[in-house]
Amino acid sequence: MGLEPRCYALVPAAGVGARSGADRPKQYVNLAGRAMMAHTLDALAAVPGLDATLVVLSPEDDQFEAAVPGFAGERAWVARCGGATRAESVANGLIELLARGAQPHDWVLVHDAARCLLRPEWVSRLIAACADDEVGGLLALPVADTLKDATAAGRVAATVDRRGKWAAQTPQMFRLGLLKPALAAGTEGVTDEASAIEALGHQPLLVESPMENFKVTWPADFALAERLLNSR
Repeated sequence: MGLEPRCYALVPAAGVGARSGADRPKQYVNLAGRAMMAHTLDALAAVPGLDATLVVLSPEDDQFEAAVPGFAGERAWVARCGGATRAESVANGLIELLARGAQPHDWVLVHDAARCLLRPEWVSRLIAACADDEVGGLLALPVADTLKDATAAGRVAATVDRRGKWAAQTPQMFRLGLLKPALAAGTEGVTDEASAIEALGHQPLLVESPMENFKVTWPADFALAERLLNSR
């Protein structure tokens, strides 16, 4: 179209964090003096290549403004249009971005609210790596541990060859005009945006990122994330 593509971050945050053991949606758990999601959004706000960040909340969410009071300004957008699943929340967020002026050729970087240790330079590296790519890509970490298949009884069934295996992280960066139909094609078995893109026959680019960019999921993860945040 002769226009420079813009980059938008999209943060799906409509979940309840059932695995975390917390007494509230995990994105609002206090870490190092602030809500987990506040750390995440601060990192995205410091990325110079992002035009805006859209946070997708549950329609029933009544905690965000109090928990993240610093999220404000022309580049800070909120929409209470979250769905029952992550994929639905992202799909609804894409519709919201279009309503706010985003175009099909623009890039969308979907990031987990619970990856609160994100650093702006990692996002900038992803943007630079994918800027001229036909498909897009994601931050990921090569698997270093030995992998095991398990039986239903919790015993080792087999050792899995770890060569070529990567642990997917976020952000995951794809053009709006590709990601929207990929999610519309069906969300069964889709656990991240890359898997939806793969289902259309594409091969997203893997951009290496450190282990520090982990997703806070289990109860023990909160203490680790807090220690790392306090050490910065």
